[in-house]
Order: sequence, then C-alpha cells, then structure tokens
Amino acid sequence: MTTRVIIVDDQAMVRAGFAALLAAQDGIEVVGQAADGEEGVALAMRTHPDVVLMDVRMPKLDGLEATRRILSSPAVADRTKVLMLTTFDLDDYVYEALRAGASGFLLKDAPPADLIAAVHVIAAGDALLAPSVTRRLIADFAQRQPPLGRGKPALRLNALTERETEVLTLVARGSSNAEIAQALFVAEQTVKTHVSRVFTKLDLRDRAQAVVFAYESGLVTPGE
Repeated sequence: MTTRVIIVDDQAMVRAGFAALLAAQDGIEVVGQAADGEEGVALAMRTHPDVVLMDVRMPKLDGLEATRRILSSPAVADRTKVLMLTTFDLDDYVYEALRAGASGFLLKDAPPADLIAAVHVIAAGDALLAPSVTRRLIADFAQRQPPLGRGKPALRLNALTERETEVLTLVARGSSNAEIAQALFVAEQTVKTHVSRVFTKLDLRDRAQAVVFAYESGLVTPGE
C-alpha cells in the first residue's frame, strides 16, 4: 500500500528537500505541501493523508494547534498520524504535541534514512519512540511537571488488569513488543493483544500517548 504524506513547514527549501527525498521512495507518495499551520490543516482535510510531517514553529498557526485541529477532526483522525519536525532537541511544543496526539517527533537534521524510516513507522500505526532523544524529552518534561498521581489519570489505571499495568509500564520505559514478551515470558502476539487492550481502555492513540499517560499518572517516573 502507498503511504500518502503531506509536508507542513514554513521553509520552502525544507519542504522541497523532504518532498524530493520521500517521493523517490517506493511506497511513499507526497500529496501536498503547506507553508503554515492553517494551510496544513486545510490540506489535511482535503487530502486525508496517512502521515503529516509537521513543523513546530510556524507563522499564523503553530504546529501544536495545527496538530490538535487535525487530530480532533473525525474526518481524518482515524487515518492520519502526525510526525513533528523540530530544530530543537528539547522543545516545549513537542511535548505538548505528543499530548495532543502526535505519534512522535524527529529532529530536522536527522539522517535521510531516519526520516524515511520514521514515515514507515508512523504509517504502520506505531509511535516513533525509538530515538533516545524522544524518551529524554518526555522524561524531562515529566520531571518539570509533577505527576498528577491522585488525579484522573491515576484513576483510569484502575481499569487495567495487573498484566496490562505491567505491559504499560514497560511500554513507558521504551521497550518494544519483543522486549516485553521476553521480560514477561509470553508470546509477542500476547503482548500485542495486551497493548491493544491498554490503548482501548485508556482511550490512547498509540505508544507515544501511552508514555505520556504513564508519566502523568505517576505509574512511572523519570530515571526509573
């Protein structure tokens, strides 16, 4: 299947470079480009892409609000995933974008192969949490903002079984399904089932939101 991508960035050369790189790949089609967040939201509504490459800082409408608008629209939310692009290693907007439903982020100066791989990962429904910079970003902001602990996120944990809680904890620590299966001595397919149930019970889109939820609920803390 072809992965349909749009690129939202206020720098024309960045858009052109990403578009040329991705268009040259088998299985990826660049179906549009936008120069700011407002154009990006409108473009997403018209084209229903699989993946949106979204810059963080843009005029008129920043990437955070554009992500919220796209992912809150029933017309595209079920299909579309957002991958944030940023120049900065630790950027407040990126953490907020993950909370808004973005599936991960990538530094703009990442190697071309990383961008291509990121598009495939996001399109497959996974979160881009493999780069250590992503885990460091989430841990950094979780440390700045005390866990909500006694609030609603913690109460939502009551919906999980003991095994599902174990799985969520390992997801939040950056473990893959294969690593979780090895740690819990179960089949990888069983882990996938548990992960799916956790997402459903907690109303989470993907692993990125699961990590944020785990930190904010106090289930895990940075540095564990």
